[in-house]
Amino acid sequence: MTEYTEPGEAAGHADHHAPEGIRTRGTIVVVPGRGESPATYARLGRRLAADAYRVRVVEAPDIGPDDLSGALARFGARLADAVAGTASGDGVVQPVVLVAADTGAAAVAALLARTDLPAARLPRAVVLAGLPGRTAAAGATWEDELDVRTSCPVHRATLTDDPLARRGLLDAPVPDALLAAAYGGGTAVPALFLVGDADPLADRAAVTHLAKSLPRARLGVVRGAHHDVLNDVQHRSVAAEIVTFLETLRNELVPVIAVESSGW
Repeated sequence: MTEYTEPGEAAGHADHHAPEGIRTRGTIVVVPGRGESPATYARLGRRLAADAYRVRVVEAPDIGPDDLSGALARFGARLADAVAGTASGDGVVQPVVLVAADTGAAAVAALLARTDLPAARLPRAVVLAGLPGRTAAAGATWEDELDVRTSCPVHRATLTDDPLARRGLLDAPVPDALLAAAYGGGTAVPALFLVGDADPLADRAAVTHLAKSLPRARLGVVRGAHHDVLNDVQHRSVAAEIVTFLETLRNELVPVIAVESSGW
């Protein structure tokens, strides 16, 4: 079941619930990036919920070039409220995992790098997808922007038809302060990085260096994927990789399946 809350005094979000009668395996909060709305991640939210996870998709963070510390503090408070809002009669279902894309991923990385973040606000793990570099899209038209984002016709239609999607935001560079905080910090929580090898906005060298610098991180490169790596034509494989990560997390980061022999 999917529920939507429209933007207003309270931040808008979309909720996806695990099937009735099945024990919920954890809570996932999805953080969109530039120009995206909670509706952008309806397909991913439904798929993760079908695997018995409680999913809430929040609005994209607004992290400008000024007052990074204050913006991150407000963003962290919003995330804490979003997590608390998923609680049922037994409280928030653990583990809590953040899945974030584009500047949402940068904001999550920068937030987790802060040394003053209360332990109660730390997620159990994070998935950081399409972490941007300093390259802007420089697209003249909406079709140009879509080409940067995705080659998936369904996702292109979702973005085009969404009245809350904001066009042209990929043309502006990400604030240097946010990128410096995202790439220059670190987090001890397990992290899965996902990047498309056809993403013109990614800084592969920086993402690789960041992933290798963290104690419990894994970098997955998605063949043929563009910037919207969670929603491109490879979205089924990407969702499967996320679910595999979630299940590995529940098993103390020991892979559930070990390949003993393979001909491919």
